[in-house]
Amino acid sequence: MPAFELLPGASDSPVLLHVPHSARAIPRDVRDGILLDEAALERELDHITDAHTAELAGRAAGVAGKAPWRFVNRLSRLVVDPERFPDEREEMLAVGMGAVYTRTTHRAELRPADTDPRPLVERYFRPYAEAMTRAVAGRLAATGRAVIVDVHSYPARALPYELHGDGPRPPVCLGTDPFHTPPKLLAAAREAFAGCGGTGLDSPFAGTYVPLAYYGTDPRVEALMIELRRDTYMDEPGGPAGPGLDRLAAALATLVDALWPGPAENAAATPVGGP
Repeated sequence: MPAFELLPGASDSPVLLHVPHSARAIPRDVRDGILLDEAALERELDHITDAHTAELAGRAAGVAGKAPWRFVNRLSRLVVDPERFPDEREEMLAVGMGAVYTRTTHRAELRPADTDPRPLVERYFRPYAEAMTRAVAGRLAATGRAVIVDVHSYPARALPYELHGDGPRPPVCLGTDPFHTPPKLLAAAREAFAGCGGTGLDSPFAGTYVPLAYYGTDPRVEALMIELRRDTYMDEPGGPAGPGLDRLAAALATLVDALWPGPAENAAATPVGGP
């Protein structure tokens, strides 16, 4: 199994659905460095995995008027978390959940505290980041813009690892970035998911994913995080999907269609570094 996969969409689509946390697979040698027994590891995977989000993105791509591209992580985030900063900039280091986790969702020991993250970062994190950067570059070259829609889920009740878990937990949380989330993108998401029980902004999770090569410098790269509360589409934790998955996939497809061809002012390429 590849560590990640880029699934092509329409050649002229700027939309890239990013699914970083949907998988449970852990290579055997990486598993050997995890302290949990098999039963405890399965429970942790139930809590930490954004279950069924790859399936949801696939369904959305299948019904969208113009298929988006999809970048899907095929390994568990317990291998590496590709959405963390790989250094001291990452606030989740405070709870042992930087790019390489040493603590679980319930703050128990996952790996020894003195684990050197560098081998896993070099083996998995950097190739992932480089491939995602190439995927965004491909959309920019083909269409003049790239729209990253980060597809996640989160539990109905806060888990102990959450640093901001005491805020609102709406059915759909929209994570934004002040530079990369333009108002029209946010408005399109709010409209697309209006029938899914209500949307909220940046709570309990904020921000969105942009490759560092473009972060804060290239306005042609737009980004939005979609966080779906798990009780709206599945049995928690780690259970099967229910009919809510179809409703959310249809809403995501509606958002994808709203982003193509996009506003005329966004279709023109802007030089790297901003206007």
